[in-house]
Amino acid sequence: MEEYMRSGGQILVDQLVKQGVERLTCVPGESYLAALDAMYEADIDVLICRHEGGAAIMAEAYGKLTHRPGICFVTRGPGAMNAAHGIHIAQHDSTPMILFIGQVERAMRGRGAFQEMDYEAVFGSVAKWVVEIDDAKRIPELVARAFRVAMQGRPGPVVISLPEDVLTDLAEVADAPVLT
Repeated sequence: MEEYMRSGGQILVDQLVKQGVERLTCVPGESYLAALDAMYEADIDVLICRHEGGAAIMAEAYGKLTHRPGICFVTRGPGAMNAAHGIHIAQHDSTPMILFIGQVERAMRGRGAFQEMDYEAVFGSVAKWVVEIDDAKRIPELVARAFRVAMQGRPGPVVISLPEDVLTDLAEVADAPVLT
């Protein structure tokens, strides 16, 4: 695909479409607004939920039924903790799932920013892989890897932290290839 300037949120949603995502669950939140904006025009059925626990468990069930990662988006802090139930179930039931969590801006990391958490420390023992995207240009690479990790070997959950400013940054990057 030809490279062109896109926001990190648009790059992220384009990768989900490229990976074949047809449906995702979420509780809308301000920490990933740029991704929500990109979802508006995408050919993805976005199921809005009232609680992150329900959203995560719905994504886990979708992964179990389709053998493709169930996709869930939640906001940082309490939203992430509420979604932990779905990650735990996915790990124990070997279900492919990807949880995207909004995160504070990169410049605010480590300063005790509002609802900031270290997601690698929180989810490291119950997810196959936990990563924070630190550059919008790396979104295609890391999302493609998340799909591979979630499905290869013993399937399971992957957690991806999305700093707000990475989602609003503009970048020119090609989409990652889909491995079958």
